[in-house]
Amino acid sequence: MRPVRPATVERVPGVPSHLKGELDQPTKPKRQRVVLGGPEGMPVPSLRSRMELAEQTSWGEMLIRDLINALLRWSTAFAVILVLLLGGLPLLFWRLPDIASFTVVGVPIAWLILGVFVSPVLFILGIIYERLSERHEREFVDMIEN
Repeated sequence: MRPVRPATVERVPGVPSHLKGELDQPTKPKRQRVVLGGPEGMPVPSLRSRMELAEQTSWGEMLIRDLINALLRWSTAFAVILVLLLGGLPLLFWRLPDIASFTVVGVPIAWLILGVFVSPVLFILGIIYERLSERHEREFVDMIEN
């Protein structure tokens, strides 16, 4: 451990006496209060909810079960939509063979639908599901923290 040296204070020479009258006295700047943040702007996290989740009490388990059930409902709904769309196409072509035999520029309409229509629909369904699940998780976290 290094020894601590006392701080040295140097004297600043004053203003020469012949210039004292010529210099303007410094004016005090107007005081401003700067607030970077405070407890009233920040939400105080609820320790009780976090403790309930961490200790895996019945109330914490109920909260997690509700979140999982909400996500399961959405995923089941999207799976049903997907099965109806993709499973409905072969059924449509089987029931209406005229549509299945229709061609555009020499390509059967079934191949065009499967190649062009299905990919954007799957992409859009994926984006919607992802946003809904993130919204549910965000609401869960907000509920726990508030």
